[in-house]
Amino acid sequence: MVPDDAESSDMTEPTSPKPSDLSDLESAMAVDAEAERDAAPPEPNEVEQALGDADDAAELQALQEEFEGLNDRHLRLAAEFNNYRRRVETERVGTWDRAQADLVGRFLDVLDDLQRVALLDPADEAVTVQSIVEGIDLVERKFVRALEDAGAEVLTPDEGAAFDPEKMEAMMRVPVDESELDDTVASVFAKGYNFRGHLVRPARVSVNKAD
Repeated sequence: MVPDDAESSDMTEPTSPKPSDLSDLESAMAVDAEAERDAAPPEPNEVEQALGDADDAAELQALQEEFEGLNDRHLRLAAEFNNYRRRVETERVGTWDRAQADLVGRFLDVLDDLQRVALLDPADEAVTVQSIVEGIDLVERKFVRALEDAGAEVLTPDEGAAFDPEKMEAMMRVPVDESELDDTVASVFAKGYNFRGHLVRPARVSVNKAD
C-alpha cells in the first residue's frame, strides 16, 4: 500500500495567480466594460436631439433651395420687365414719330397751295387781287380742314357770348353801360385751338365790363 503522505504529495496543489495575469485580466475587463457601454442603446434625450438636428438640417436645406428658386425667379422677372419696358418705350417713340409724320403729311398739300399763291406774278394781267384773295381763302379753308381731320377743334367765340376763362383769354376790357353785357365777349382777336381735349391756345378776346 502507498503511504498517505506519498498519495497526498502526488496531488497537484492549486497555484495563486501571478501579478501579470491579474493585470491582463483587469485590462480585458475594462475593454469589455467600454465595449458594453458603446453597445448600450442611447438615452431618449439623445435620440430626440439627433432627430431634431436631422430635422433642422433638412428644413434648412429646403429653405435654401426655396430661396434659390425664388431668387432665380426674381432675376428672370426683372430681366423680362426690363425687356418689356425697353420694348414699350421703343414702341411709344415709334408711335409718336409716326403720329408726327402723319400730322406733317396732312399739311403738305396746304403748303403746296400756299406756295402756288406766293408764286403768283402781280405783273401778269391774268392775276388780279380778287384771284389772290380767293387763293388765300382756299388755302385757309384747306388748312382748317386738315387741322380738324387731325383732331383739332377751332374755338371761335361769338360776340356777346359769356366769357369762358377755360377757353378764352381776355386781352382788353371794353367799358359798357348795360349790366347785362358784363363779362361777355366784345370781339375776337384770335381764334383758339383745342387738340384732342388739350387746350393748345385759348381764344383771344376783348371783354365787356359794365361800369
